[in-house]
Amino acid sequence: MDYDAIVVGGSFAGLSAAMQLTRARRRVLMVDAGQPRNRFAAHSHGFLGQDGVAPAAIVRQGLGQLSAYPTFDFASDVATAAEAEGGGFRVRMAGRGEATAQRLVLATGLIDELPLPSMASRWGVSVLHCPYCHGYEVRDGRIAVVANHPMAAHQALLLPDWGPTTYYTQGAFEPSPEELAQLQARGVAIERTPVAELLGDGPSTDALRLADGRIVPADAVFTAPRTRMASRLAEQLGCAFADGPTGPYIQVDDIKRTTIEGVFAAGDAAQPMHNATLASAAGVMAGVSAHRSLVLAAAA
Repeated sequence: MDYDAIVVGGSFAGLSAAMQLTRARRRVLMVDAGQPRNRFAAHSHGFLGQDGVAPAAIVRQGLGQLSAYPTFDFASDVATAAEAEGGGFRVRMAGRGEATAQRLVLATGLIDELPLPSMASRWGVSVLHCPYCHGYEVRDGRIAVVANHPMAAHQALLLPDWGPTTYYTQGAFEPSPEELAQLQARGVAIERTPVAELLGDGPSTDALRLADGRIVPADAVFTAPRTRMASRLAEQLGCAFADGPTGPYIQVDDIKRTTIEGVFAAGDAAQPMHNATLASAAGVMAGVSAHRSLVLAAAA
């Protein structure tokens, strides 16, 4: 085998996994296409020690630290295919060719599918998904929650701590009686006329155009995009998936093993809750778990 482990994906989860394996003096190849899910956000927030730092800067720092270790290799490439082979795995890349490893860590991330076309240019700036990641930055502004899944009412319940909040059901996600009582107790306004378009210059949001033609002021919009896998590797390998609130994710156990022996997964692609700190912590566990499996296999 060329490597002890190949880590596919070089954002917070992948870097954290690679760090554990590299510091265990294992030969590690990281393959990353340079298209992290968080590339639309100017700053990372709520990440202890990195609050307010650009995600790209965190990644550059992490990659620089890893590159100081002699057993670490990096390929700026797209991993296009993976298959089990000879007790390990073969990974094909778009530009570099192929590489083999005893273990595989998938930190391949997700792709977001937003409910309205006018959200795309505002994603990560004035259209947001996580109150804990972005709520403080839009504090005291007029907040709109555009429902896109059954848990949207819960999202609206949280947001009044940051600003006056209106919950837009989009005619599809009516709160239950219990949720309605909770929202009313929190001062959340309910609007059942769907949002048709976001208005504002550039990536900012100034107002919402509703389906009946009304223009309603808004400074920030929270929604939960539908998500899909950014890579087909887990599917190609036969990994099982679980259903999350926004889309499928790779099924893993408590130590980040997938249902395919020798394959580990971490980050947004392998958990229903998406957050920088959670992704990094999951990557640590995946790296430690992959190393442990190598040790136990050699000792058997």
